[in-house]
Amino acid sequence: MRLPPDYVAAIKEAAREAFGEGAVVRLFGSRVRDDRRGGDIDLHFEVDPGRGTDAELDRFEDKLFQRIEPQRVDKVFSVRGEPLGPFEQIAYRDGVVL
Repeated sequence: MRLPPDYVAAIKEAAREAFGEGAVVRLFGSRVRDDRRGGDIDLHFEVDPGRGTDAELDRFEDKLFQRIEPQRVDKVFSVRGEPLGPFEQIAYRDGVVL
């Protein structure tokens, strides 16, 4: 996994603060693979029903970029109990829980 430990901690803390204690964060995409270079940060958030609002997403980004340098972060959400879309399926299959 090509994500420094301080980035992992920052992502987890920001997600907890924005989406609640029950949020699960997965890293997926090129940053999961050690043999790749570059790439944005692709995150999948598994949240409880009623979570993942635009306001919470803004709060996540604010909290995250207070801790790490602003950069491109792609975000995909799934709500527990809801059907999964294609990107969510990829995140569950290939992602690493942070």
